Amino acid sequence: MNVQIQSKDVTLSSITKEHIQSAIDSFTKYSLDITSVNVRTKALKKGVEIEFDIRVAHAEPVIITQEDESIDAAIDLAVDRATKALRRLHDRIVAPSKGSIKDLETLDS
Repeated sequence: MNVQIQSKDVTLSSITKEHIQSAIDSFTKYSLDITSVNVRTKALKKGVEIEFDIRVAHAEPVIITQEDESIDAAIDLAVDRATKALRRLHDRIVAPSKGSIKDLETLDS
């Protein structure tokens, strides 16, 4: 998995970089073939913006953008949203079609 962390007008401390890296490492629990993760941080007038661009083989990319006043809060919120998106993608791959309600059989009492 290729990981790139880029920042524009924001100085990332080693603790923040480790926080981002541990979040990216947690994405592997979904057993998806993640080819690359690009993380971009950018300073705004009021706060910071962080973007996770997660590329999964044989699927559409997962792109999460989050703004907040604090870099740590923005990272945590973006990681929560990315985790939810990856979990949903994993569920679609594992169980692609559960059928519709019309396919259910009726039970006789």
